Amino acid sequence: MAIVELREIAMARSGDKGDGTNIGVTARSHALYEFLADKLTAAVVKEQFKEICKGDITRHELPKLRSLNFLLENSLAGGGTETLIMDAQGKAHGPGLLHMKIDVPDNLLP
Repeated sequence: MAIVELREIAMARSGDKGDGTNIGVTARSHALYEFLADKLTAAVVKEQFKEICKGDITRHELPKLRSLNFLLENSLAGGGTETLIMDAQGKAHGPGLLHMKIDVPDNLLP
């Protein structure tokens, strides 16, 4: 097993809608998707964003796209139009998730 940043085995894209964030994570291979489908749970993502996400996190699997989609409720302190936080946008949450460290079996690493 090796500890790597998620970005080494997946890509992510994120955006905001009101007070929530949507993060799509796409694995770099089918084998990595199967690994992430087991390991990258809503609870793991909730722990990664515990400082900012005050609501539930739901996860949807998109196996044909090798992707997982996470919806983070109440993650933007009211959203871009309702908060005093500068630039409360969800675009940074995807790249932020990619910095998370994860144990990956050596045979799955590129």
